Amino acid sequence: MIAITGATGQLGHLVIEQLLKTVPASQIVAIVRNPAKAQALSQQGIVVRQADYTDEAAFTAALSGVDKLLLISSSEVGQRATQHQNVINAAKTAGVKFIAYTSLLHADNSPLGLHVEHVATEKALAASGIPYALLRNGWYTENYLASAPPALEHGVFIGAAGEGKIASATRADYAAAAANVIAEEGHAGKIYELAGDHGWTLSELAAELSKQSGKPVTYQNLSEADFAAALKSVGLPAGLADMLADSDVGASKGDFLTIAIR
Repeated sequence: MIAITGATGQLGHLVIEQLLKTVPASQIVAIVRNPAKAQALSQQGIVVRQADYTDEAAFTAALSGVDKLLLISSSEVGQRATQHQNVINAAKTAGVKFIAYTSLLHADNSPLGLHVEHVATEKALAASGIPYALLRNGWYTENYLASAPPALEHGVFIGAAGEGKIASATRADYAAAAANVIAEEGHAGKIYELAGDHGWTLSELAAELSKQSGKPVTYQNLSEADFAAALKSVGLPAGLADMLADSDVGASKGDFLTIAIR
């Protein structure tokens, strides 16, 4: 059986959609925090089990009979390393034979603040003795498209990426890669640096928004501190705003530009 953590999340449900093309629903285990949100999965014949990243015992039970696990990184930045360790411990106890983990592009040498917890998880996987593969995902295209409506309203797309090129990909693209790795054999020991096949700048994104909408949109580059402050001013939590600003600065240095397999 193949288990997916965060199965009702934005990435998890797309992975399951891909898996259903080649894997019987009865062989897919959707691990969720709230089973009430997974009724559509149950109706498709998918096995739904409840567990939270903070509860190792619950995860051990949820992974009973599971051969392969796709560990989708927790959304709780600052708590990820501990939460992921819980899942890895549970997988070892339950006898899981392979784990694929959604890490960060160039995690082992990334200057981004996000890399710390991903590196800790990669080290925990290596120490577990369970065969594993790393899916080092680059930036999601949706991270920027979410800013399109206010940019169209005000005529300005703000960021801190300068003219750095971003080879983003959609969640559906990353989901397809994850589904292939977890469903197929022969991926143990592999590190996949995943990104889009070409890079673009935020200036180019603003120009494309203008072209498609018929409304003038320009890109305004801010300092990291000013961009973080702008994000906080519209209600983003401080930690998330700081993370996004740090990531934009990383993009200015080409940190979201490579695709490779090792």
